Amino acid sequence: MKVREGLLAGARGFWLAVSGAVTATVLFAFAMVSVVMIVLGVGLFTTPLVLKAVRAHANQRRAQALDWAGVRIPVPYGPPPAVKGGIVGRVELCLALLKDRTTWRDAQWLLVEMTGGVLTAMLPAILLVYAVWGPVLALGVWKPIVNAGGNEWFAFIHITGQTSANMAAALGLALGVLGLFVNPGLLRFHFGLASAFLRPTRETELARRVDRLTETRYEAVDSSAAELRRIERDLHDGAQARLVAMGMSLGTVEALIERDPAEAKRLLAAARAGTAETLTELRDLVRGIHPPVLAERGLADAVRALALRLPLAVEVDVELTGRAAEPVESAAYFAISEALTNAAKHSAADRIWLDVRHAEGTLRIAVTDNGRGGADPAGGTGLRGIERRLGAFDGVLAVNSPHGGPTMVTMEIPCALTR
Repeated sequence: MKVREGLLAGARGFWLAVSGAVTATVLFAFAMVSVVMIVLGVGLFTTPLVLKAVRAHANQRRAQALDWAGVRIPVPYGPPPAVKGGIVGRVELCLALLKDRTTWRDAQWLLVEMTGGVLTAMLPAILLVYAVWGPVLALGVWKPIVNAGGNEWFAFIHITGQTSANMAAALGLALGVLGLFVNPGLLRFHFGLASAFLRPTRETELARRVDRLTETRYEAVDSSAAELRRIERDLHDGAQARLVAMGMSLGTVEALIERDPAEAKRLLAAARAGTAETLTELRDLVRGIHPPVLAERGLADAVRALALRLPLAVEVDVELTGRAAEPVESAAYFAISEALTNAAKHSAADRIWLDVRHAEGTLRIAVTDNGRGGADPAGGTGLRGIERRLGAFDGVLAVNSPHGGPTMVTMEIPCALTR
């Protein structure tokens, strides 16, 4: 496994070096020329196109960083600015792009990519090349080079004869073995260098966080208002109506208790049954606000009890070393409940897997089913409701649901656990 990873890292490093040198140089040159040509008017049309290509190249590197080295580089670009049509719109778009700090950070990255980035990307490949070139020299290739007057150096070894060539072979093999172990780390270092320029700045992250918190605050207020209206409706149409009917029955009992005791007893029995039904409705209503099992036993036992009530098989795997804050637990519980309900109702699945764990300061939840797929947060209120509920706690929702299945709903909520 180490051999395969080392060889793969070397090949990927070579590709990154070659493609990075060519693409970064061309894009940087085009971008600078296009910006200069703005004064002639031509740049108004070319600059947005070139910068779009720069961002596409940067996004490709972000994807490769994650796939090849496990380095996650967040995308710093905001939504495209709303501009008018015509020449005025072109001017506004160019000004917006040139004022955007990410544009100039991308330009800085292109400079690094074509210089230091090439060197860091080539290191894994160079170690593997040394492993081949050293033994090749020792097999006799050094002779025509030296006899022709060549001054051959292998790293720090000056090749002058068979002995020095053998030393080069030993060094090359040692470097090759070293490369098999360190090449993945060298590749991560290369992408780490790119991350220093491609990731959002602290100011950008703070601005985005403020925007997101503002948005989620409004959504949380709307959600709370909708929840209050639901509670009012349930009380009015359910428990309140039963209590009014019970009061009327008791009034009738009071009138009949002396002249028709049998009918009065029947009405009392019906009122007692109505009391039990009203109590059940109130308990269900309270459970909908904050389930007692969640308050008493925590999220782990609450989701296990939730899974038992579903009409299909649910495999639950919960690893929590403590309890989160009560609002976080409540949000996670109802998000899981909505996700499980959606899977049971709409996915045509016969099995669901629920995984809940806490790692690196984040509560991570995954709900997977083997149904028909095709779930889309934009196409229904259920997933959007989960997204709004998590957003109040700076949480995120991700849905992977290709047509034909399976569907995986992943939720993350930043939080800390207490013992």
